[in-house]
Amino acid sequence: MQGFLLSATVYLAAAVVAVPIAKRFGLGSVLGYLIAGVVIGPSVLGFVGAERQDVMHAAEFGVVMMLFVIGLELEPALLWRLRGALLGLGGLQVLGTTVAAGGIAMALGLPWSQALAVGLILALSSTAIVLQTLQEKGWMKTDAGQKSFAVLLFQDLAVIPILAVLPLLAVTPDLALAPAAADHASGASWAEHLPGWQRALVTLGAVALLVGVGRSLVPALFRVIARARLRETFTAAALLLVIGIAVLMQLVGLSPALGTFLGGVVLATSEFRHELESDIEPFKGLLLGLFFIAVGASIDFLLIGAQFLVVAGLVAGLLAVKALVLWLLARGARMSHDQGLLFALALAQGGEFCFVLLSFAEQNAVLPSAVGKLLVAAVALSMAATPLLLLFWERVIAPRATSEPGAEREMDTPEEEHAVIIVGFGDFGSSVGRLLNASGVETTVLELDSDRVEVLRRLGLRVYYGDGAREDVMRSAGAERAKLVILCLGDAEANLELARSIRKHFPQLTILARAAGRLAAYELIESGVTHVYRESIDSAMRLGVDALRLLGRRGHAAWRAAQHFRRRDEENMRRLAAVFRDRATHLSLAREAIADLEASMRADGVSGAASDDTAWDAESLRREFGG
Repeated sequence: MQGFLLSATVYLAAAVVAVPIAKRFGLGSVLGYLIAGVVIGPSVLGFVGAERQDVMHAAEFGVVMMLFVIGLELEPALLWRLRGALLGLGGLQVLGTTVAAGGIAMALGLPWSQALAVGLILALSSTAIVLQTLQEKGWMKTDAGQKSFAVLLFQDLAVIPILAVLPLLAVTPDLALAPAAADHASGASWAEHLPGWQRALVTLGAVALLVGVGRSLVPALFRVIARARLRETFTAAALLLVIGIAVLMQLVGLSPALGTFLGGVVLATSEFRHELESDIEPFKGLLLGLFFIAVGASIDFLLIGAQFLVVAGLVAGLLAVKALVLWLLARGARMSHDQGLLFALALAQGGEFCFVLLSFAEQNAVLPSAVGKLLVAAVALSMAATPLLLLFWERVIAPRATSEPGAEREMDTPEEEHAVIIVGFGDFGSSVGRLLNASGVETTVLELDSDRVEVLRRLGLRVYYGDGAREDVMRSAGAERAKLVILCLGDAEANLELARSIRKHFPQLTILARAAGRLAAYELIESGVTHVYRESIDSAMRLGVDALRLLGRRGHAAWRAAQHFRRRDEENMRRLAAVFRDRATHLSLAREAIADLEASMRADGVSGAASDDTAWDAESLRREFGG
């Protein structure tokens, strides 16, 4: 117990010290954890030793929890829309990297079987580092973020067949059934030795059980637990759910991470989605942090120092080959230059599953121990380099990147739905959005200016690149189930066309629309929009109130005059909207409206500076505030 507590103290202290420092210098939490691991590892201070491998095995459960949380944020419909990138880009990335890396390995003198094993293993990227960094930077909703996620998901799927293929590449076939490998297999799956068709049935049955239980039994169970009003019981149930799914998937030979991701997707439409996410999030963050520290501590600097040029060449070669394959795929998928570079740099490293597969390959006599150790060092260093590469993209490439002429950036796909959708997030829209968010109202924001989207994301705001005039974009933003849509575009014609499109495709939505001026307001009212807001009226009233006060009018009297003027002006505007296309009639009625407004203000006693008007009166308060 004393040894456990000491190790826990060392790991937690390293995280608490290193991560804030790394964040302070803009390096991100992942790089902070990795640096902390290097410092406390055997190669520097030596605070941790052999137990770091056990810590890594436990901390790998953080990846499982991370995919569960990501699954909670994805609805099945959105996952279905990603199928093209998942199967197309993901499959081509694994195939292309395997061929390229395997070919280079053969050129360096490895037999074809070992070269193929190296290619398959190095094709995988780090789910933990990539997704954590993309989420932290707010890039998950970008084109590169969505496609990176799809490729990583395919790689998790690919781990299963790779584990099946590796023993077949053994130098000595009899060693494919070595005790260590057999132990690994038996520990992973009791279905390992079943005939192929039986294993397929068991796998499909496990997935069907997961979907069925997730749809029916789990929500009912959480309703019962929620009625008990014990937060710790709900948290325990959430952890039990994740662990139970992971164990079930492992028993049938599937990836626990993939299984928990599927479980999260099944529960994405559950009313307990947000509670599950908030309960799992702290455990996920802590375990992922421990995982990154363990990766940093596992880097063998003695080996690196003894064979520095070899390891450096392997790291550079791995990053360059994978980045090149990913860049070519990005160009084929018509991603913009900046998004293509982000996609390539984000996935260029080796992954956490590489450590598992390299160990498995050594146990099955597929790779010599010397080759395995070199590749472990190269993979670990490539993972450590990834936050630096993404920092380089953010600080150097992104500010200078411009899409090629004629290229159209792919619209983002919102991953959540809210009751309010805001279209346009300039100065006007961002003020509305920040007021709603500060008031506890979550919104889905669409903005068509890609440069502004990137700036807003760097400020920590959740904004999606999307055209609200497109029906498919609005549907992906949840317009079919939303309550309000707020139109804040600065272009009056674009705002009007957007309002007409929304009334046509989503008639149940209540539209609140910005109007640049009176004419724009007339057109919006004519199109059927009942909630129209002229962008200048509030500023004009505020200025008028200040002017009256500076001229000696009491503050409350000036405010009442402005409110009366505004209310009557709004009434006149809606009446005039019905005839604004008939110029003669409109001008005649407009003159009458101006005269009526002035007469109304004089009759109500709000146009002059009455000396006895010294306080708020009950009747005025009721009238002004609708009481």
